[in-house]
Amino acid sequence: MLSEPNRLRNGSALIRTVALLAGFAMALFAVFWIADYFFISVPPAPNAKGPISQLFHFDAETLQNALGNLAQVIAAVLGIAITVVSIVVQLAATRYTSRVADMFFRDRTNLFVMGFFVVACINAVWASLSVTHDYVPQATIVMTVVIATASLLILMPYFAYVFEFLDPERVIARIGQQALQSALAARDGANIAQRQLAAVASLEHLTDIAINALGQKDRIIAAGAIAALRRALCAYLPEKKSLPAAWFAVGAGLRENPDFVAMAKDSVEDLAAGRIWLEWKALRQLREIFSEALANLPEMAHVVAIETRYAGEAALAAGERNVLALTVKFMNTFLRAALNTREIRSAYNVLNQYRQLAEAMMRAPARAEDDWTGALIEIGGHFKYYAQLARRMGLGFVTETAAYDLCDLCEVALDVGAACHDRLLGIFLEIDKEPDTTADERALRGVRKAQAKLATCYLLRGADARARAIFEDMAHESPERLRSIRDEMLSITTKDFWEVVDRGTNFDYLDDARKARLREFFGWFGRLGDGTATAPPTAVA
Repeated sequence: MLSEPNRLRNGSALIRTVALLAGFAMALFAVFWIADYFFISVPPAPNAKGPISQLFHFDAETLQNALGNLAQVIAAVLGIAITVVSIVVQLAATRYTSRVADMFFRDRTNLFVMGFFVVACINAVWASLSVTHDYVPQATIVMTVVIATASLLILMPYFAYVFEFLDPERVIARIGQQALQSALAARDGANIAQRQLAAVASLEHLTDIAINALGQKDRIIAAGAIAALRRALCAYLPEKKSLPAAWFAVGAGLRENPDFVAMAKDSVEDLAAGRIWLEWKALRQLREIFSEALANLPEMAHVVAIETRYAGEAALAAGERNVLALTVKFMNTFLRAALNTREIRSAYNVLNQYRQLAEAMMRAPARAEDDWTGALIEIGGHFKYYAQLARRMGLGFVTETAAYDLCDLCEVALDVGAACHDRLLGIFLEIDKEPDTTADERALRGVRKAQAKLATCYLLRGADARARAIFEDMAHESPERLRSIRDEMLSITTKDFWEVVDRGTNFDYLDDARKARLREFFGWFGRLGDGTATAPPTAVA
């Protein structure tokens, strides 16, 4: 919805446009009228009434013809307006969503202008019938001329308003605002079932816009619709506590919605008990958009993952544990969909957003009621599961990416003193196992690099016992493999990756301090044949 300052700005621009057109028309007429009156077609002296009096001297016979033509002109203007508006609205509704037509005819400005055209047309017809050979209603005629003039003046500004009204970004913003207003209006306790359906319909219309835009390769509109879904959800979360209990019940009307009909009865009841049916609906819409993006415009799947992370962070800030858990489920669903379609880049991007959400959970202010330890351990388990699944599918790069993301999570957990750290480290060390094929070997080589990278972090921060756990997990590796892994990591001298990527950094990059620790770590193995052997720290009971 347009903000109040924007509405005032647009209204002022409309008034200025009308005033400019009216002033120019009046000035043009006045110049030629005065020129005619005084210099070109000077009226006879006996009939001279002055330029103003002459202008308003009405002749019945002349007026009957003029008013008939005036009525036709206004009818033509009305026809032009209706034709243009109908075509534009229909095109917008076809391209974006059928909600456009409904929004258009509910808008007060549109109703006022179209009504004004109709009134002007009717008034001109009646005025043409009111003039007789012996009676001229002067005030009525002046009023009719003024209205006819106004209808012509507002035609161009009105078309500008229509095109601005149907701008896709504004349509998207209005629908998103309507979804939020439908939800928050339930505070009064009246018509809750209708407001539930209205909120759901708005979310579905945003999804339709996004899917249609993806089909037409329109990134801007698709991104706008996705962002509107997220904004509505994030604005709703802090306010939902003020809503009545009836709002969170999944009644008969909602159950008829296709997304709820497809769910098991127990699942629907869980949504109602958790007070999260609207959040589930919004995230489900994002999932539909994600699937469509994978099929038509894979790079937009990244946008869906980003907006989902924002929703999760909003749930984290609002203390909505159930919504955060739901967000994690949908992140997992995105990963599964990306792997099923073998969209490696999409999986890479989803993992990036998923990891950032987990990091936000670790860095969240510590509150007794918001202990995320269990949830973070579960997320670590999900990373391991999808890393191993990707390896079995031959998508080794995804396995490496998940490993490096788990490495980053362990580093953050160490920095903030998260209680989940040791469990995450244990999960990280379970990703790899003996390779079955050459492809497995390449994938798990990346996992070993990520583990060695984490070991350098531990050594740099004095957590030698944890570095030893990584050493013991890698102790069975062949000297040749260990040596090649070490040498490859030491050879990376630039932090930035040589291609354009969202993460921007090279997975294997280590600064000089960590490279020194890397040499120390690999020296523990003592059998690499290059004189770097050192003694590992003793095990801690």
